Amino acid sequence: MPSAHRTLARLFAPTPRTVERETLAHELPDGRTVELQRVRDPRARRLKLSVDERGARLTLPMRASIAAADRFLAEHGDWLVTQLARYEVHEARALEPGVTPSLPLRGREHILLWQPGRFTRLEAAPDPDETLRFTLPARAGEPAIRRAVRDFYEAQARADVGRWMPRYLAGLPRPPRRVVFKMMSSQWGSLAPDGSMALDLSLVLARPSAFEYVLVHELCHLIHADHSRSFWREVEARTPHWREERDYFHQEGRKLKATLRAMCG
Repeated sequence: MPSAHRTLARLFAPTPRTVERETLAHELPDGRTVELQRVRDPRARRLKLSVDERGARLTLPMRASIAAADRFLAEHGDWLVTQLARYEVHEARALEPGVTPSLPLRGREHILLWQPGRFTRLEAAPDPDETLRFTLPARAGEPAIRRAVRDFYEAQARADVGRWMPRYLAGLPRPPRRVVFKMMSSQWGSLAPDGSMALDLSLVLARPSAFEYVLVHELCHLIHADHSRSFWREVEARTPHWREERDYFHQEGRKLKATLRAMCG
């Protein structure tokens, strides 16, 4: 295509439509009413209903009618009830300043002590029982409290990765470019083509062997980008008990993610 034609094509190309979101009250077949997020996504090709720790979500293609969406919801009502029930089992309570008696870390609950102070800070107290200490100014707001919790957990997660990673680097073609921690809705980790690694922050709430397995899993993607047999051989050579850790996440994963989101979400 000549240059002038390409320029005209760009000028007159239709503007991509953005994602549209709205929150609705939806009545379930059992009579309860729940919040449902309805999303129109230009990338969507079909109606899709999903549930995670944040709630229910209905995704529509841009041209789908509301009537078609309502019929789709009605047809999948029983499925929606079942999926929401699975997440309700793992409903987590938000942190209550001065009241919450413990916090989860590395697979177990740690005693939480509250104390007044000038700065909002959560830290591990220097004692053999690994007590946690939350310093809280009188006027500290919820955003500051959530940020302190997130900062604490990220520091703990980075310390764990810093202890574990050196033992695996010798067998890798290169180290990861960087490691970042995120709150992921479904994944536990990912490796970008440039070698940047992302890990779910809620891993620090899990038992350490499970967290280390996810780290090893992502490091092995530096050798094999896929999930081929060769990839799993690399994982097994480093973590022979990886199946047990995978089963652990199947059992505890939703609870871990919901707990972190309740405190930091």
